[in-house]
Amino acid sequence: MSTRTRRTRPAPRTAALAAARPRLAAAVLATALAGALAACSGASAQTTGDDPTAASGDLPTEIPAGTSLVIGDPVTQKAVEIAGGDLDADLGFEIEWANVSGGPATTEAFRAGSLDVGSVADIPPIHATWTGLDVRIIAASYRQDWEDFPIYEFGVAPGVEGVDSLEDFAGHRIAYSPGQAQGVIVLRALQKAGLDLDDVELVELPSTGDVYPTALAAGEVDIAPIGGVQIARYVDQYGKDGAHTVTHGLRDDPGVLYVPTSTLDDPAKAAALRAYVRLWAQAKLWVEDHPDEWVQGYYVEDQGLSEEDGRYLVEHAGTPDIPADWTEAIERHQETIDLLAEATGNDPIDAPDLWDQRFAPVVAEAVEEYRAGASS
Repeated sequence: MSTRTRRTRPAPRTAALAAARPRLAAAVLATALAGALAACSGASAQTTGDDPTAASGDLPTEIPAGTSLVIGDPVTQKAVEIAGGDLDADLGFEIEWANVSGGPATTEAFRAGSLDVGSVADIPPIHATWTGLDVRIIAASYRQDWEDFPIYEFGVAPGVEGVDSLEDFAGHRIAYSPGQAQGVIVLRALQKAGLDLDDVELVELPSTGDVYPTALAAGEVDIAPIGGVQIARYVDQYGKDGAHTVTHGLRDDPGVLYVPTSTLDDPAKAAALRAYVRLWAQAKLWVEDHPDEWVQGYYVEDQGLSEEDGRYLVEHAGTPDIPADWTEAIERHQETIDLLAEATGNDPIDAPDLWDQRFAPVVAEAVEEYRAGASS
């Protein structure tokens, strides 16, 4: 496998926060209009024919010479590099690694025809479909111990008193990012607390970088979902001023690979994807088995974090769960779709139509092979 990396310009950060509460339907409508304009300019080639259902038939296995995939999966890229010979990365095709992450950037790269596969949470495929882009999920991972190791907690701003549970969110300003996992965890939290959208003020702002912790500290919002090392940093930095976090007790652990169906319709690329999901699954297990190498090689050397921060992230990553059967995962995805559809006014999608289940046994076999090798 030969590889090269494509560096893309990061999306600009939005400094100003929305002054008024966004309406969810309007936010999705704006995205849909943007998608429609992109389609008019030629991006419609990303959709396939008249059949909107998931791909059927056996996955191709033959990878012709000259096949390549452009992959936006920076974490797997680094895992493969750090693991070296521990992972069989000779897949028989060329990978061009693209420095693309996050749902909005990945979906727009699909529209532009510049990306074949991306790694996101389970929300972007839903919104991509609502904006007219035909996509499929080809792999999924979760956390076995998701209750003990959530990805997000809700940060509460300094000086905001009486917010110790989800029910206490009523009447407060909450940071919200439509189309991303951080946005959906807000909706799930409100649903769990029995609150309506009218009971809170949603403030739309991007969830990239340290935007949410900064907005909390500046008093621009009262509550915001924060994740990873930001949780510990936020409390350490602003706890003396009354800042704290509230846990939600909800599943926030999905991670998926998704692709335009045009990529699946290309037999050579479909066969290459079949090989890639195997490497993707085994890379996740390798990271779990090699915490010291991952802290040093990824968090410290690649991400520029301190070793202390890297250790925190590894200790709070939980144990990967890469299911062999996607039935429960698809059922949970349907619940998410229904929640979003109700909040935005979009028509519900049948979750199974978003999943290409031909890849499930491929991923399962890769997990079995890795574990058999690790125990021998």
